[in-house]
Amino acid sequence: MIKRMTFKQFLFIIPLLVLIGVFALYPIVTSTMYGFFNYRTNNQQTNGFYLKHYFNANLFAENLKYVNYYLSADVQYFDEESAAAAAALMDQNTKYMDQYVDQGTNITISTETTSELEQYVADMQQQVAGWYSAAGEIEYSNQENLDIIMGDLGTSFIKSNFVGGANYQKLVTDSRFYAALQHTLVFTTISVVLEFILGMAMALILDKAIRGIGVIRTASLLPWAIPTAVSAMIWRYLYDGSYGIVAKLFADIGITSSQASMMLTSTGAMSAAIIADVWKTTPYMMLLLLAGLQTIDRGVYESAAIDGSGKVRTFFRITLPLMKSSIMVALLFRTLDAFRIYDLIALLTGGGPANSTETLSVYAYQIMFGQSNYGYGSAIVIGMFVCVAVIAVVFVKLLGADVVGNPESR
Repeated sequence: MIKRMTFKQFLFIIPLLVLIGVFALYPIVTSTMYGFFNYRTNNQQTNGFYLKHYFNANLFAENLKYVNYYLSADVQYFDEESAAAAAALMDQNTKYMDQYVDQGTNITISTETTSELEQYVADMQQQVAGWYSAAGEIEYSNQENLDIIMGDLGTSFIKSNFVGGANYQKLVTDSRFYAALQHTLVFTTISVVLEFILGMAMALILDKAIRGIGVIRTASLLPWAIPTAVSAMIWRYLYDGSYGIVAKLFADIGITSSQASMMLTSTGAMSAAIIADVWKTTPYMMLLLLAGLQTIDRGVYESAAIDGSGKVRTFFRITLPLMKSSIMVALLFRTLDAFRIYDLIALLTGGGPANSTETLSVYAYQIMFGQSNYGYGSAIVIGMFVCVAVIAVVFVKLLGADVVGNPESR
């Protein structure tokens, strides 16, 4: 029977709940919110969260000031009628400048006023273009500068960038997302399987009481101790098509067609990333499995030996069943870690060639930081979160991983 937690006991876990809320729940909620907006930091009209229309009064007034500056420099080349119209336009610009200067960056104005100002800007663009066309070719003309300023005037009108579920609907039909998911699953599955097999073999060896086992254990952990960024650069050098020793070795024994093809084909690049990850992370898997091995009572093995059980039978009938929880926890940790892989892929292959090794983390990074599209990038991150949650449920519920340590479940 599981006892209910008392209030005093609950007080002890409040710091843990706060940490979970700040470092786990808050990023998820924030990313979900970002996904409901077309949030792009490289665009003045979408670099915030706008639920309604706004008007950048300061930017509007500043741009009108530059329009007057450039027009006043070229008005001498216009004909008499155009010059008079330009003077009237500059006077009207001055009135708008006086009205909106220092009014703020994002203020609320009526729909009618917004339409009036947008029409004013459109008419001004048409008028200015007509004056320069009538004046003909002007040396050192400011027409190009005015075209730029006219474009900036349009960015003063900020429309709502709330898109609702559009980003998530796009995610459902995004072929690149599914391709990245496939690459991630291939990388995760092969890497974790190889790491488990090699890690279990290493754990069985290091569990033996032999001379110098402490030194061997320490040396076996060195690859895991190396930072992933450094490890990726080391393997990138080893895979180099010109002087990489691993690439040359694979070409000499016939695994690859040539030394340069290791990183130039989709299969070769994915294999290269998997090998590098297995080399680095197998010691971590070994460490988790070794801890599980050392919890098994040695008397069980002695009884099995007395009964005439061989080493292979003992391994499958005794070792594996008694290590079930340790194995599942190790597989869960490594699967989640491999599924979120970014740094190794980014530095080793960059997601190439032709996006053939692009994982979900790399894809999200490209969208968010490469294109400054934080709205859709956040939707991709939420998609990753859903996948990670599904993986966790599969391990904890379907495979019976006792990661909580509930004594009633044993």
